[in-house]
Amino acid sequence: MPPIAFINNEFVPIDEARVSIRTNALQYGTGIFEGIRAYWNAQHKQLFVFKMAEHYERLLNNCRVLRLQVGKDVKELCDITLELVRKNEHREDTYIRPLAYISSEGLGPKLIGYETGFAIYTLPLGDYIDTSTGVKVGFSSWRRISDNMIPARCKVTGGYVNSALAKTEALEQGFDEAIFLTQDGFISEGSAMNIFLIRDGKLMTPDRSADILEGITREVLIELGREELGLEVIERPVGRSELYLADEAFLCGTGAQVSPIIEVDRRAIGDGKIGPLTAKIQELYFRVVKAEHPKYQHWCAPVY
Repeated sequence: MPPIAFINNEFVPIDEARVSIRTNALQYGTGIFEGIRAYWNAQHKQLFVFKMAEHYERLLNNCRVLRLQVGKDVKELCDITLELVRKNEHREDTYIRPLAYISSEGLGPKLIGYETGFAIYTLPLGDYIDTSTGVKVGFSSWRRISDNMIPARCKVTGGYVNSALAKTEALEQGFDEAIFLTQDGFISEGSAMNIFLIRDGKLMTPDRSADILEGITREVLIELGREELGLEVIERPVGRSELYLADEAFLCGTGAQVSPIIEVDRRAIGDGKIGPLTAKIQELYFRVVKAEHPKYQHWCAPVY
């Protein structure tokens, strides 16, 4: 059976989920998307969608910036998503991609007078980044788009050209991932993930003014760090050289999960291996997302 997608308020085979080449969002990047993960728990033979409601809350909030009208509330979107995953019969780690976009075919980069389209598709997905060995990163020559250009916090489709330029540059230079600086020269985030540093036993991350995505995984790790590991978590502007001097560091996000950084600009982080505190955070995170931690099972929506 071919994969099923949701588009134009109906479930259809993925090959029928098409848009015209004249679609406004294709021309101008006028869309808002989300990335949601579902984790297969083999012991319980259950698939759990992690923080689904929070992702849809963020999507609907971000749609306000582009004046997109999805016409559905969080509960309706969650119900549709669970039904879609069931129709695709996923029994492995799965990625869910909702997309709201200007579906009208009119020319012109504007946000009024057009109709909104909405679609969801799913696909099996393991590690977006290898979380077991550690990644090597480099500071990008591209600056992070600022909030007064295209808000990075909003997951605007067109804004990810910025990410593509930085990621491609990083790969061509032999790195696994790029680190953005803000226009003011402070650390922002990776190409599509937030960043944490560990120094003197404290967890540090750029604050929301650093043109970051207001990451759901980021918020989860802040809470877990404070509540479960007793860490002091500091949100503030972070200088470039602070990453060079960090004891440990890691990237995080729905795709990246918890990805340890072992090298930046060809300088080893700590001893150049996955740090003990990062490993502890990673282990805790994977327990939580698979509904193996009783305290946080309410973050995980069962599919079957």
